[in-house]
Amino acid sequence: MDQRTNLERVQIVLVDTQDGANIGSVCRAMKTMGITRLALVGEREYDENRVRTLALHASDVWEKSIRYPSLEKALASSVLTVGSTRRRGKFRKDSSVNPEQLAEIVTKTGDGLVSIVFGRESDGLTDEEVAQCSLIVTIPTSDQFPSLNLSQAVQIITYNLFDKLKPWPIQANPVDQARCEQGSATAVGSLDEIGYFKQPQEKLWTYRFLRDVFERASLSESEMQKMEKVFVKMCRISAHKDVTEDA
Repeated sequence: MDQRTNLERVQIVLVDTQDGANIGSVCRAMKTMGITRLALVGEREYDENRVRTLALHASDVWEKSIRYPSLEKALASSVLTVGSTRRRGKFRKDSSVNPEQLAEIVTKTGDGLVSIVFGRESDGLTDEEVAQCSLIVTIPTSDQFPSLNLSQAVQIITYNLFDKLKPWPIQANPVDQARCEQGSATAVGSLDEIGYFKQPQEKLWTYRFLRDVFERASLSESEMQKMEKVFVKMCRISAHKDVTEDA
């Protein structure tokens, strides 16, 4: 499954959002993380200008959003439903996950729709709305000032999803030990040409030191070649300097 497909599985659900400007900000937060599926629950009408002004170049997320009369209908086709809240209570979930843990869970849910639900700006999700979600995600914040703006909360959670679901560029394969030994031999040979070694066994110690460093650094073939060139060029510069001084 590629990154685009993974991220297309995620649906952000906003329940009875009170200000259209916050919806616009959420659209922008979502799109920067490659998530464009937005569901709006409730019958409120929003000022288009307030939404679009805050959405900037993410107005397409607003335009493609789907309206639902109830949270139940918005979540009906989801394989995982997640409520975003930090409030605790007798009728709420006993435990929650943080955004990073949520991202890990999402990777194990197969191909179905994942819905993440956010409540009203003033008081969040009700107990009944939380009960409709199978999992709770809580963003760790300071006890002295725990409140997050709606779009900030969406940004943090979608960032963690993007970071976990996106495919990182294929890393270069590190060279093997034999290649590290070859690179070390090249480096030591260059140093030997300019009279770097003064003590017995110093050449061997330097060879082993460089080989170990090269191996631990997990250098790619390209990086190893560049490292060899540094030592070879340094030797040539020193030799040229000696010839110039002798002349």
